[in-house]
Amino acid sequence: MRGYGTYNQPPGSWSDDSSLSFCLCESLSNGYNLNDLGKRFVDWYCKGYWSAHGKVFDIGATTMKAINNIKSGVNPIEAGMDDECSNGNGSLMRILPLAFYLEDKEIDTQFKCSHEVSCLTYGHLRSQMACGIYIQIAVNLIKEMDPQKAYEKMKDVVLMKYGELPYIDELKHFNRIIKNDISNIPIEYIKSSGYVIDSLEAGLWCLLNNNTYKKTVLSAVNLGEDTDTISAIAGGLAGIYYQYHGIPRSWIDALARKEDILELGNKYYQSLLYSTL
Repeated sequence: MRGYGTYNQPPGSWSDDSSLSFCLCESLSNGYNLNDLGKRFVDWYCKGYWSAHGKVFDIGATTMKAINNIKSGVNPIEAGMDDECSNGNGSLMRILPLAFYLEDKEIDTQFKCSHEVSCLTYGHLRSQMACGIYIQIAVNLIKEMDPQKAYEKMKDVVLMKYGELPYIDELKHFNRIIKNDISNIPIEYIKSSGYVIDSLEAGLWCLLNNNTYKKTVLSAVNLGEDTDTISAIAGGLAGIYYQYHGIPRSWIDALARKEDILELGNKYYQSLLYSTL
């Protein structure tokens, strides 16, 4: 909001997290279509589509490689890297809009779509599972659970889903989230790196340890390191719970392309209403 920080962008700018979330939101407004979503990712990278100021200034190496794969004709669901070293937060940071589409779908469909949307840029099971966990919490918040209840409800569903092959061998990486209460971990043991586990833990910690949207987002920023993504992860969930009126008006008014964002949100909302008729 102050501007001219790490990437020397003007106040109100947003980065790849938001751009790719907007791409997903707009794609879902026309239904669930991974080919369409992949095309929008390519347009963002190549043409600045859904960027704050018409130009991409921040993109991770793994995401860039995956989008180049899509551009070259690779099936979007096979475009993301699936080796263990490719477990950054680049799919987790952008997946939130999917929760609204999946709210009333069967549990198996919720996990299947969460995994598929992750795979466009990150195909390793760990990244897929992080997205599955995050979407479960988001769906619970949409259903008007408070953050702690949404978190606890997620644990029950995730243990059932991921307690079997091929996921069970990866479940140990999520122990601090699933087998414990991440909100009770002291702040000095919370990492805010770009590693998908660190990012998910940090985002949930901020959500569960604060009681307003503003405090949640500021606590995420103040953890340091990958500040835009941790804030997107925490702020996305906080936005569902505290709703539009809970976001500081000065923050909304400062946003680049504010009217475009509001129009996109309304378009998505209308598409979801129509799909339930």
